Amino acid sequence: MRLFVGLGNPGAKYARNRHSVGYMAVDRIAEDHGFSPWRAKFQGQVSEGRLGDEKVVLLKPETFMNLSGQSVGEAMRFFKLTPADITVFHDEIDLAPGKLKAKDGGGHAGHNGLRSLHGHIGDAYVRVRIGVGHPGHKDAVPGYVLRDFAKADEAWLDDLLRGISDGAEALADGDKGRFSNAVALRMNPPRSSKTAPAEKPAKPEEAPVDKPARSPLQKLVDRFR
Repeated sequence: MRLFVGLGNPGAKYARNRHSVGYMAVDRIAEDHGFSPWRAKFQGQVSEGRLGDEKVVLLKPETFMNLSGQSVGEAMRFFKLTPADITVFHDEIDLAPGKLKAKDGGGHAGHNGLRSLHGHIGDAYVRVRIGVGHPGHKDAVPGYVLRDFAKADEAWLDDLLRGISDGAEALADGDKGRFSNAVALRMNPPRSSKTAPAEKPAKPEEAPVDKPARSPLQKLVDRFR
C-alpha cells in the first residue's frame, strides 16, 4: 500500500497558489484514475483507489502547510506504514517552472511543509519536487509561493499535471525513472520522424507527334514482316 500526499493550503483562496501545486497533483490523479470521492479524515481529505497492483490512498492535509506533518503522521500510523511507503508532492522554488524531480529522502531546504513532515515522520519518504521557479530574492519567496500561477503558466502546468497522472502507476510501483519519463513525454512530446514525400512536379503534356503517311509500298512490306 502507498500513501500519496499532496501539500497545499485548504480553501478556495489558496487553490491556485504555487504553494498548493501538490494538491493539484493528487487531484489530477484522483480524477484520471477513478478514485473514490474525497472525504474528511486524518485532519485532511482522503481518496482511495488503485494504481496498477498497488492500493493507494491520496491525502491532502488541511492543517495548513506549516502543520502538514500532523495529518501525514496520523495517516501513517493508522495504516501501519513506514516513511518509505509515503510519496509527497510539493512545490520547489529551486527548480525552474515545469521541471520535476523525484527523489528519496533529503533535507527540507526551508520548505515549511517538509519541515513539519520531518518533525513527525522523519526524512526517509519519497518526494516529488515540482518546480515553480524562484522570485529572485529570498525575502520575496513567501509572497511568491502564496500567489496564483500566472496565466502564462497554465499551458505547461496542465501538461505537467497530466504527466504526473500518466506516470502515477509507475511511481506507486517504485519506478521513479519510468514516472519521470511519463512526465517528460507530456512536457516534450517527440516530433514525428516521418515527413510527407515531396510531390514531384507534374510533367508538361507532350504534344502529339504527327507520323508521316506511309506509302502503299511500305504498307505492303509491313504485311510480309
